[in-house]
Amino acid sequence: MTRVAFIGLGVMGYPMAGHLARAGHDVVVFNRTRAKAKAWAEEYSGRVAETPAEAGKSADVVFACVGRDEDLRNITIGEVGAFFGMKPGAVFVDHTTASAAIARELGGEARRRGFGFVDAPVSGGEQGAKNGQLTVMCGGTQSDYDKAEPVVSVYAKRCRLMGPAGSGQLTKMVNQICIAGLVEGLSEGLSFARAAGLDALAVVDVISKGAAQSWQMDNRYKTMLEGHFEHGFAVEWMRKDLAICFAEAKRNGALLPVTNLVDEFYAEVEKMGGRRWDTSGLFARLEAKRGAL
Repeated sequence: MTRVAFIGLGVMGYPMAGHLARAGHDVVVFNRTRAKAKAWAEEYSGRVAETPAEAGKSADVVFACVGRDEDLRNITIGEVGAFFGMKPGAVFVDHTTASAAIARELGGEARRRGFGFVDAPVSGGEQGAKNGQLTVMCGGTQSDYDKAEPVVSVYAKRCRLMGPAGSGQLTKMVNQICIAGLVEGLSEGLSFARAAGLDALAVVDVISKGAAQSWQMDNRYKTMLEGHFEHGFAVEWMRKDLAICFAEAKRNGALLPVTNLVDEFYAEVEKMGGRRWDTSGLFARLEAKRGAL
């Protein structure tokens, strides 16, 4: 049993913290909306902290999964942030998809305070979190990773150290860049199949057994064809992630022409009212345009 804290009980954090409790770890949680933290504590027989600092006070590993850089900075080095309560030798594991810059900043601050830091963004979405099947890409020192990995493995199907602080976030950027192109390609393929008068379900049944296969195809083609997008990873969050990618690309000189174009398409989806739609809402944009011809 490890004493752990979990800060941020959104669609990802809530089930992740639940896996830790079910695995027998001693879990205390903090959430900005206290009612949600109380609901979690009742469901998993855990404890609720009043502040991030209180949550991290006696924990060996402190986890966080919040929204943006500013949220992360607030719950770590803000007025009642977790960094003010953590003990020497502990490790802070950040599952937020954030910038590499803040990961490096917080990694340095943690070292100065005598504890470890691992940036550990995840891939797999809400279902991956619920099923304990997330992919976790990490940045930090080997010793900090070694402390965190046995606990992270409770909800991860794959966990790997990619390099020093910030490397996990950079790897997540690669992940999002690849997904953007894949979803647009799948959307165009399905729209083309319909325009050609093909049975799109039959098309996917065939091509999903070949080189075109992808996670997006396996898990999203049915809902896309049904016009169902009220689920999954929201367009607004994808655009947040892509903005991080563009900022990093500007710094390192990488070229992202297709990703930039897909982000423009996502902006159109938002104008259609799809801000909270799953990223596969790109298909709805294409079908709307095709129907208008």
